[in-house]
Amino acid sequence: MNARKDSRICVEVIKDRLYFAILFHKPKSSSSSTHYFCIDDEFVYENFYADFGPLNLAMIYRYCCKLNKKLKSFTMLRKKIVHYCGFDQKKQANAAFLIGCYTIIYLRESPETVYRHLLSGNVSYLPFRDAAFGTCSFHLTLLDCFHAINKALQYGFLDFNAFDVDEYEHYERAENGDFNWIIPQKFIAFSGPHSRSRIENGYPHHAPEAYFPYFRRHNVTTIIRLNKRVYDARRFRDGGFEHYDLFFADGSIPNDTIVKTFLNICENAEGAIAVHCKAGLGRTGTLIACYIMKHYRMTAAETIAWIRICRPGSVIGSQQHFLLEKQSELWMEGDIFRSKLRKTQNCVVTKILSGVDDISIHDSKSQNGSRKDSEPFSDEEETNIVTQGDKLRALKSKRQAKPNSVPLTCLLAMLVSTLSSIVIWWIVCGSFLPNLLFCLDGLRT
Repeated sequence: MNARKDSRICVEVIKDRLYFAILFHKPKSSSSSTHYFCIDDEFVYENFYADFGPLNLAMIYRYCCKLNKKLKSFTMLRKKIVHYCGFDQKKQANAAFLIGCYTIIYLRESPETVYRHLLSGNVSYLPFRDAAFGTCSFHLTLLDCFHAINKALQYGFLDFNAFDVDEYEHYERAENGDFNWIIPQKFIAFSGPHSRSRIENGYPHHAPEAYFPYFRRHNVTTIIRLNKRVYDARRFRDGGFEHYDLFFADGSIPNDTIVKTFLNICENAEGAIAVHCKAGLGRTGTLIACYIMKHYRMTAAETIAWIRICRPGSVIGSQQHFLLEKQSELWMEGDIFRSKLRKTQNCVVTKILSGVDDISIHDSKSQNGSRKDSEPFSDEEETNIVTQGDKLRALKSKRQAKPNSVPLTCLLAMLVSTLSSIVIWWIVCGSFLPNLLFCLDGLRT
C-alpha cells in the first residue's frame, strides 16, 4: 500500500482492511484498491483556551457510524480503508483518539493493546490538558482516555445502541440548556440557572422552570447547587424536586464535609441528580468525579477523561490534583460502602441528611446561610470580579449555534405564531368564507 511509503506511521487496525496513518503528504486520490479519508476538519474540538481535546461523545459516535458505513459499503468491499491525518499534532491526538475508541468499542481490543499499536514507529501524541488559562500542570494521556472508554462500556455509561446523538448535540448548546449526562439515569451536569430567562454578556440564562419538562421526563428528582444563589431554590422545590446547596468558591476544591455530604445526597437520591455550579464544569465535574471514583473504582485520570468526553472543559486546575490525592481514600470508602451494603441488602437504608443548606469551604455554616431563598445573591456580590465560571460561559456563548439548533425562546415564539395562524384560519374559514360562498351562490341563481 502506497501509504506505507509516504507515511510517518501506518497502523493496521483490521488485517488487510483498515489502517490508521500519519502522512507526509495528502494523498492525491483514492485508488481502485485503497480508500483514503481524513476527519481533521470534520470533527473539530471547540476549545476554551489552550485545550484541544479529547473530542466529545457525539463526535465519537458520528465517527464510528462513518467508519462502519465505509466498512460495510458494497463499493469498498475489496478496498483497503485508510484513516489518515496530517502533521498538526493536536489533530493527530484527536484522530488517534477516535480510531482507538472505535477499536475498543467495536473490535473489543484492550486499551493497552490499542495504545501500543498507535505508538508504532516511535510516534508520540500530545497529552490533553484542562480548559484553564495558563500553564498546564496535569496531563491526560490517550491511554487514560482509552481506559475511560473501556470502563464506560464495562459499567454501562456508554451504549451507542441507546445513545441519542441529536439530543446530546441539542442540549449541550448554551441556548438549549447547556447540560450533559455524565452517567445515564444518574448524573446530569449543567450550567447554573438564573432568576429569570435572559441573555447576559452574550450567554443565554435559563430560569429553573425551563428545565422542568426535561427533568421530569428523565426522572431527575434532585438538584444540587454549588455556586451561590442567583435563583430562589423554592422554585425547584415547588416544582417537585429536592434541592440542596453546597457552596464552595469558583475554581477551588471542596472540603471533606462538602464531599461527604454530596456523596450522601447522591447515595440516597431516589432518581437522577442534576448538579450545577456557575458554568457546570469545574466544581460540578469535581464532585461528580468523587462519586464515580468511590462507586466505580475508576482512577482520577480515567474519571476526568470520561467526564470531559461527556462535557468538554470539565475539572480545571487544582481540581485535577485534588482528585489524584483523593483517589485512594475514595476507593477505600467505596470498598467499605459496598461491604456494608452487601451485609444490609435486606434492610431499609434511611436517609441521614441533617438539613445541610449552604456549607462554606471552612466546614461551618456560611454566614449567609440564614438568608432566605427569596434574597438571591451571586458570586460577584462578594468577589466583585469576573470569575472562572463567567469566563468559561462567555467563551462557550461565542460558539456559533448550529443551523438546526433552535433556542427555547424561539421554539416558544414559533408555537405562538403557529397557534395564531390556526386561529385566524379558523375565523376566516369558519365564518367569513361560508357567508361569502352563500352570497355568490345567490347571485348565480
